[in-house]
Amino acid sequence: MTRPQHFGWFFARGFGPQAWGTPAWDWGYRWTEPRLYQHSIRELEQAGLDLVIVEDALSIGTPETVDLRVRSAYGGPKHDPLLLTPYLFAATERIAVAPTVNAGATPPYLAARQFSTLQHLSSGRFGVNVVTDVKSARHFGLEEIAHDAAYDRAEEWLAAIEQLWGSWGDGAYIGDAATGRFADGSLIRATEHRGEYFDVTGPLNALPAEESPLIVSPGGSGRGLGFAGAHSDVQLALAPLNPESVRAYRERVRGAAAAAGRDADHIKVLFVFKPEIVSSAEEAERVVAASAHPTDEQLAAIVLGQSSDLETDLSVLDPDRPIDPAIFGQHVSQGSIRGLLGPYESFADATLRELATAKARKGRISDGSGFVGTADEVADFIERLGDEADNDGFIFSGDLHPVTIHRTLDELVPILRRRGVLRRDYPSGGARAALREF
Repeated sequence: MTRPQHFGWFFARGFGPQAWGTPAWDWGYRWTEPRLYQHSIRELEQAGLDLVIVEDALSIGTPETVDLRVRSAYGGPKHDPLLLTPYLFAATERIAVAPTVNAGATPPYLAARQFSTLQHLSSGRFGVNVVTDVKSARHFGLEEIAHDAAYDRAEEWLAAIEQLWGSWGDGAYIGDAATGRFADGSLIRATEHRGEYFDVTGPLNALPAEESPLIVSPGGSGRGLGFAGAHSDVQLALAPLNPESVRAYRERVRGAAAAAGRDADHIKVLFVFKPEIVSSAEEAERVVAASAHPTDEQLAAIVLGQSSDLETDLSVLDPDRPIDPAIFGQHVSQGSIRGLLGPYESFADATLRELATAKARKGRISDGSGFVGTADEVADFIERLGDEADNDGFIFSGDLHPVTIHRTLDELVPILRRRGVLRRDYPSGGARAALREF
């Protein structure tokens, strides 16, 4: 029997200039207004996706790197995704929305109040993509802390929020119009949290929702997977997309959940996936063949994107010499550096041009060398990972723009539905019920 899977959309540019640098910009949507996002999320709900995750980065960079981030709108600017979320709920009825929230930057009391509010306003469809990034600490008067310490802080942050939600004890809310009694203050507890990172005094001046919001988390380190296993409903996973790797990654997350005393079936591991769907096998061959010989313009765009991710201007380097890794400051993610290397073991093994050329190279999804293929071939790939690796599902990645959505999903959705892989309707009970339906 075909295994049904869950699907979502990672709004990869965040609340920023959707479609900038592509022909779709001339559709004329204003990225600063809600209509673009409301139109797009309605399409995703019609397609049967479970959730939309909104990327965010609080910092636009250091003075030395700001231009790298903004010259092509690759890493900024971005508006606050939490403030976009009510507009997305107003346009939909079933799909969940999980904006990114930095656990170090948002005080627990404020977070508990905002999250409860959005959970009520959405009828249980709100989620939080919890990130632990520390590079924006200077904007909030905070010290930058180490990787694992940032996860310690995030766990304390969640504990303080949950304590605030629990400050309204069972029976505190009455809502009896006949007697005029709205709530029983004797059942509202004056909570105190005194921790390493936060001091928080309750109770919360907001009525907690009956069910807490979804928790989403990225992070593939051992500490990140442990955090997901203990707390998350969805793990946003980055890993090689083959049955062996998917199965191993999923087992690590489920093992972490079991070690935390949770039901492992209550966390879904969804892998980031960005297929390129073409009209025929012949077209796939043409696209793959062309990618082996990228133009100078294409290579320059890749170098610019990598420069933004790495907050290091690679465009000023000699493209025909190896990169000296000493150019990367302490602020640069080691994962991003490894991502630049791609198939190479070290920077001594390739020039910048060769690194960029490897990034440009595409492959056929039908033979496992890449993600270019027809809708049927992409559906075969999705179905295979469900059947052979017990995959929970995928998060498609791209701009939240109708052109991007339709290019990815128009042909794929009907095929996945006919095969029983993609849902046709949603259950009652909110976002967590939908994730636990299968």
